[in-house]
Amino acid sequence: MAKRIDIRNLGASYGKFLAVSGVDLSIEPRSVTALIGPSGCGKSTVLRTLNRMHEVVAGAAVHGDVLLEGESIYAAGVDPVTVRRSIGMVFQRPNPFPTMSIYDNVVAGLRLGGGRLRRSVLDDVVESSLRATNLWKEVESRLDRPGAALSGGQQQRLCIARAIAVQPDVLLMDEPCSALDPISTLAIEDLIHALKDTYTIVIVTHNMQQAARVSTRTAFFDLAGIGEAGHLVEVDDTETIFSNPSDPRTEGYISGRFG
Repeated sequence: MAKRIDIRNLGASYGKFLAVSGVDLSIEPRSVTALIGPSGCGKSTVLRTLNRMHEVVAGAAVHGDVLLEGESIYAAGVDPVTVRRSIGMVFQRPNPFPTMSIYDNVVAGLRLGGGRLRRSVLDDVVESSLRATNLWKEVESRLDRPGAALSGGQQQRLCIARAIAVQPDVLLMDEPCSALDPISTLAIEDLIHALKDTYTIVIVTHNMQQAARVSTRTAFFDLAGIGEAGHLVEVDDTETIFSNPSDPRTEGYISGRFG
């Protein structure tokens, strides 16, 4: 079930370096929120705080809070692994497990969760996940082949299938099309449109046209200068951000005058 995320006065650091600070942002269920802004403004860092991936980096720390349906994912006793099952992530470059088959890639998360599932249950999950990512017809006759043998676009859709196989509430995407050709990019964008009816989706992208095409809301991040912390400038409906933003910095970035 898609869930709401509320980010409260969020800051994130790497050692002594404050990467982003003071972020307040609400993300509605069954929507696509795009995070845009120049390199170094902290948008990917913010994305990684939403499923506690940021803290995997040595010396990294998070300040403030992230609420999933009103419950803090950083509260004492909350298991980060459980958070990451509920809030899945798709990375910039496709990363199927190279030694695993297409089938095993899809069910990897289920198997890591412990417990033994009947083969018939796993079969159903594989087919439903691959159908949801428009990949089933392309691979149904070769599920035992390595996932790494697929094309780049197919690999990325496989990674999305792997992410949704565990039935998360939220799906995070960190520039999921940056390493793909235009045809594969279009396939992923069509997939995002389809998945937003089921999941809460947050996507980081440098592609302004992509943000305009796939998102319902857009959040613009900026930074005052090199070495300064990134911050959220404004967030609004995507149409408003791209046609009538309230802050001149947003207009300058979208129009290409900087960034």
